[in-house]
Amino acid sequence: MQILIKGARVVDPGNINGIKDILIKDGLFEAIAEPNQIEETNQIEIIDAQGLIAVPGLIDVHVHLREPGQEYKETIESGLRAAAAGGFTAVCSMPNTSPVNDNAQVTSFIISKGKKAKAARVYPAGAISIGSSGTSLAEIADMKQAGIRAVTDDGLPVASSQLMRRALEYCKTMDIPVLVHAEDKDLADGGSMNEGPRATALGIRGIPNASESVMVSRDIALAQLTGARVHFCHMSTAQSIEAIRQAKKNGIPVTCETAPHYFTLTDQDIPPYDTNYKMNPPLRSETDRLSIILGLKDGTIDMIATDHAPHNLDEKDVEFDKAAFGIIGLETALPLSLKLVQDGHLSIEQLVEKMAKAPARLMSVNNDIVPGNPADLTLINPETEFTIEPDTFISKSRNTPFAGHHVKGEATMTFVDGRPIYAKN
Repeated sequence: MQILIKGARVVDPGNINGIKDILIKDGLFEAIAEPNQIEETNQIEIIDAQGLIAVPGLIDVHVHLREPGQEYKETIESGLRAAAAGGFTAVCSMPNTSPVNDNAQVTSFIISKGKKAKAARVYPAGAISIGSSGTSLAEIADMKQAGIRAVTDDGLPVASSQLMRRALEYCKTMDIPVLVHAEDKDLADGGSMNEGPRATALGIRGIPNASESVMVSRDIALAQLTGARVHFCHMSTAQSIEAIRQAKKNGIPVTCETAPHYFTLTDQDIPPYDTNYKMNPPLRSETDRLSIILGLKDGTIDMIATDHAPHNLDEKDVEFDKAAFGIIGLETALPLSLKLVQDGHLSIEQLVEKMAKAPARLMSVNNDIVPGNPADLTLINPETEFTIEPDTFISKSRNTPFAGHHVKGEATMTFVDGRPIYAKN
């Protein structure tokens, strides 16, 4: 099969930025040329992409697919189809399934189900510790052979500094990044939202910024000690961003991500006891939100990920302190992130770097738009305006704080191996 994408603005940072025609053949990029330089034949399907932006396939490095064990929230197939609808050609799945992905058998199951879905790719992350219990290392070498791209106990912190050190040293020998859930559970102390005036007004126990930032500081020190690749998940506080900024200046091998809700919302935006605004880490203050935007602008924050965390209505339609943490994000991340470009905080090149290129490097993937590479590609219409309606989501869950938000820009087509896996109606 051959596809010719005509007249798109191709944005591949460090490689291409301009109006081009893209020829895809047998699942690979065949040619990238100036407009009207590629011969058209009857065997070529032509896609008119004038006014659209073509970027390397977006990759979300932080997604909870819930399968195996919690298929009522999300399945691998529904999650990967939702990812495709959001413009993502691949996701990194977190291991906190049931059973936990702490062995090669579960890893192989996830990869097999991902291939059968015929949607976005899945790059599983394996657990750092057996059962994510934080007591002893999981079978990391076996999982790497089976196909994991990273390790993490996401959802739970590794409380033991010694175990984290061993994990970092072990993973360094295999060149596997360690994804850190930075949380001091003792400081979090059973809180449900950000510690501050809003929590006090609502009578809800708060979670201080220090519960995140002290663990960030610990694992920066362990990254310096071991020289291992450390990636901090879902950063939300000004203190964490400043610590990572200084670590990078000192040459310590750390990267980090944030999520759209941390640069879009604050704890002041939470309607009384609305559990669709409950996530971990929680929505922080306006000072923290502005620090997140600054970290994105100056390169301290490398990536934007979703922390897509589907939950059934029964787990959210309860008292705030009893509700499950987490929101979905695969189908809202791109338009929410494009707002950074519309507001002048980032260029489109910088956004593509944070949603496609840097995630690809973390996952050890080459997603450059060059001849011979797999044709993983996202087409974006930057001008489409719409209101977010959860009932239209492909995801099985609806737990989002962005229902009713007016946004601009969306994915119109998503390709994996040259095959359209999503097309906007």
